[in-house]
Amino acid sequence: MHSENKKPYNVTAIMIVLLFGGFISLFNETILNVALPKLMTEMHVAATTVQWLATGYMLIVAISVSISAFLLHTFTTKQLYLGAMTLLLLGTVLAVFSNSFPVLLLARMVQATGTGLLIPIMINTVLIINPREKHGFVMGICTCVIILGPTLGPIVSGALLQFFNWQALFILLVPLILICMAGGALFLKNVFEITKPKIDYLSVLLSIIGLTSIIYGISVLGSNLSTLNILLIFTLGIIALILFSTRQLTLEHPLLDIRAFKHPYFALGAILVIVMQMVQFSMNMLLPMLLQEGLNVTSFISAMVLFPASIVSSLMNTISGKIYDKFGGKTLIPLGLLITCGFLALLSRIQPATSIITIAILNCFIYLGISLAWSPAQTNALKQLSMKAQADGVAILNLFIQIGAAIGTPLFIGLMAAGQNNYLYNLPNTNNLENQIPALYSGFNYSLLIATGIIAIAFLLSLSFRRKTKPQALQESLSCAEK
Repeated sequence: MHSENKKPYNVTAIMIVLLFGGFISLFNETILNVALPKLMTEMHVAATTVQWLATGYMLIVAISVSISAFLLHTFTTKQLYLGAMTLLLLGTVLAVFSNSFPVLLLARMVQATGTGLLIPIMINTVLIINPREKHGFVMGICTCVIILGPTLGPIVSGALLQFFNWQALFILLVPLILICMAGGALFLKNVFEITKPKIDYLSVLLSIIGLTSIIYGISVLGSNLSTLNILLIFTLGIIALILFSTRQLTLEHPLLDIRAFKHPYFALGAILVIVMQMVQFSMNMLLPMLLQEGLNVTSFISAMVLFPASIVSSLMNTISGKIYDKFGGKTLIPLGLLITCGFLALLSRIQPATSIITIAILNCFIYLGISLAWSPAQTNALKQLSMKAQADGVAILNLFIQIGAAIGTPLFIGLMAAGQNNYLYNLPNTNNLENQIPALYSGFNYSLLIATGIIAIAFLLSLSFRRKTKPQALQESLSCAEK
């Protein structure tokens, strides 16, 4: 443990501050989801444009996460937490006064910069201040926050939008952020070794170019942009990320130590995390769009359909963490993915006559499956790494989470639009309401059918969790003891 860790600190208070701060930042991620149809009308933008309030947010979070490991060793925990919260506060205040789409998008970008730092701070600190044998449980709590925050965002905002305009959503956040900042100033202590590594600006530039190009390329699939231009954008992104990865292997102080991927189970955990997040985050956008446009329900009702799933997710994430600590993940992770796959397949069969209750129940089982696999997949991945490499491991996993959200949203919304257009293609009157609603369901079903296939592949990959491996930190300690 580092020298400063020898100083007494209140573990419970630190965890409350970090978990509440992480919850607020992630709650903010999806707070506009149920307001998107209203924003499309008010700001005169299309669905493919308005979704950048979510996709762009995820992109900036991903970029911030990619430099979080470097920042954790450059600033104290308190400095970094308060700095991230300040960015979240500034973006929130700007959003309150936004009167156009570009200004609102800019406000979301500022918010996202803070969010991208808060989650790695939360996870790394919680893992360090708790003994390793409890990591499954504490990761379950962190994962509960990571899932519950984005899930509750649409529910609370849906209720508020029944009585107030969308600016009220951000006004609500201001006092909560100030409470987080006060708690951080009072209770946070530094638990990381401050080594002041030298930042490599070329690595930062390459990561920005790579992530932006790939995510933008996915977001414009199905648009008027030519296939050649989209391929060029993808190629630019892939080349930039290859150069970024190669450079990290040659630097004395890499921005992100990708050598974590030499551990097969870490690499597998990262793949599973990105796949689950693609589906999970997108469901919080697809379902409100389907319910509001297809069944003509209010934003509050559509948000309440998501509420039971958030309760299931909250309970099961902590339970799955405890199960992992006792039995490991070789059965738990595949079981969760199998449940997710099965109920995604069922949800992909719904029709306009399907009741809201049925949709809510199916969504609960999807989240049940994800909750069984999500936290154990991350914990199992991090246990392959030494304590020294853990900050980079957490940064990589959180980067993959944000990439999953940023890729999944435009991908599945684009698939939904493609399914709608395909349904309407051969119909004589595409503007007829009787045709529009079935077309919407057809698009939703097509999107979820692809999601089912993606989760099915993830399930097959998870079957490789055959044998138990000693945690890397334990292997290192045993090696030292033998010497």
